[in-house]
Amino acid sequence: MSEISTKTNRQGLLLVVVGACFLMVMMDNTILNVALQAIQEGLNANNSQLQWALDSYILVYASLMFTAGVIADRWGRRRTLAIGLVIFAVASGFAAWADSPGSLILWRSIMGIGGAVVPPATLAIIKNAIPEKDQGRAMGIWAALGGLSVAFGPILGGVLLQHFWWGSVFLINVPVAVICVALLFVTVRESRSDAEFHLDLPGLLLSTAAIGAVVYGVIRAGEKNDWFAPASAGMIALGLLVVVVLILVERRTAHPVLDVQLFRSPAFAGGTSAISLAFFALTGGTFLLVFYVQLVLGHSPLELGLILLPVAFGSVFSAVGSAAAVRRLGFRITVTTGLLLLALSFVGLLLATATSPLWQLEVSLFVAGLGMGFVMGATTSLAMSAVPAQKAGVGGAVNNTVRQVGAALGVAIMGSVLSIAYRDRATDVLNVLPEQIRDRAGDSLGGTLLALGGKSPELAAQARDAYVGAMHVTLWAAIGVLLAGAVATLIWVPARVTTAADAPVLVGEAR
Repeated sequence: MSEISTKTNRQGLLLVVVGACFLMVMMDNTILNVALQAIQEGLNANNSQLQWALDSYILVYASLMFTAGVIADRWGRRRTLAIGLVIFAVASGFAAWADSPGSLILWRSIMGIGGAVVPPATLAIIKNAIPEKDQGRAMGIWAALGGLSVAFGPILGGVLLQHFWWGSVFLINVPVAVICVALLFVTVRESRSDAEFHLDLPGLLLSTAAIGAVVYGVIRAGEKNDWFAPASAGMIALGLLVVVVLILVERRTAHPVLDVQLFRSPAFAGGTSAISLAFFALTGGTFLLVFYVQLVLGHSPLELGLILLPVAFGSVFSAVGSAAAVRRLGFRITVTTGLLLLALSFVGLLLATATSPLWQLEVSLFVAGLGMGFVMGATTSLAMSAVPAQKAGVGGAVNNTVRQVGAALGVAIMGSVLSIAYRDRATDVLNVLPEQIRDRAGDSLGGTLLALGGKSPELAAQARDAYVGAMHVTLWAAIGVLLAGAVATLIWVPARVTTAADAPVLVGEAR
């Protein structure tokens, strides 16, 4: 009994350590969001430079995650994770002391190199270190920690900015990463693929190029609100073309780094698709709420983080319980329920106005967290069940890459819809402004309020109402995506899966 208890405690400590690594990386963008204004003032950065301070990390992070998963499987998951954390910590330290927007963007890119290692390596460690019967619960806890980043990032960022300068939101990563690296070598045993290693250099290069081109095109389209510009549509088209080439090359390669047969598995394809749709909606929805809470309701960055806490509480509750839900209801019903709860939360947000009581918003956010936790916990376990243990890093990388692309698309597409709808509804306000600043003021509610300069409360109120109306239009688009995803899940995702010797056998076929 004592031996069982010791083993359980060791597994629990391992989950805490790899979960802390994952949480730190997931919090990086959410904590930065609240510091953008301080960075703009401190570095005299323009809006485009601020956007790339965020997006340079996302671009590198998404592009290299698949390669990081391959390296982790080959050279050892613990070793690769430790190196990634060191790179992340060093780059964070330099980012904290950046003296220009360009240097900040550079160090954020290097942070993306280190951060790309963390999701696939931590998932691979869990799959190899935790017994199969406990993996569903372990991955639910891993997913729950990711959900905490939605609120904890803004809260921590708000506290730091109240007492220190903007660089503190990066500097905080250094001691956390150092502690994580030290604990890794105490709690985690090294694991790597037993299969003979064959370097599929074309596969690695093509996968990196494909993901990088698509993500860059999406980011630029959202930034410029122009999906048909050559730099946007052209890069997206190029990325999709490279994906086709990648598939053709990998199907003819004796030892492909990406087994395209994985996507024939309803478990893997269904799980990765559902999580990408959920992140599309939640990340895009959070983008809308940041401006609604701060510019419409008038709350501070720290208060924003506190207001978002119900998302974290809801996601932790449901993600931890997702394994039990899957045992009772199956993957298909659990994931569909999560997507429908997310859609329901967005329906609740349609009731939001410029004078809505805070409790109304909090209820919707808690429901969103519940939905996200069920989707994250169940789909992570579902997708990883289709991946052999020797390729756990690659499987985790694909799962997280698809999720990151979904998140980037959510911000870009929902941001574009919001911008178009806002400009249309704010015409009366914009027409009052001088023509030379009208276009810039119409880009966002923040731009309009800055142009008004507090001189016309009535026009400011009209602008806020226009934003709320535009937010409602955008939420309807997200609801449509989620409902379509729920229907696809019912058709595509298997009810249950079991594994035997690393080969998944579908028990409940997709209907």
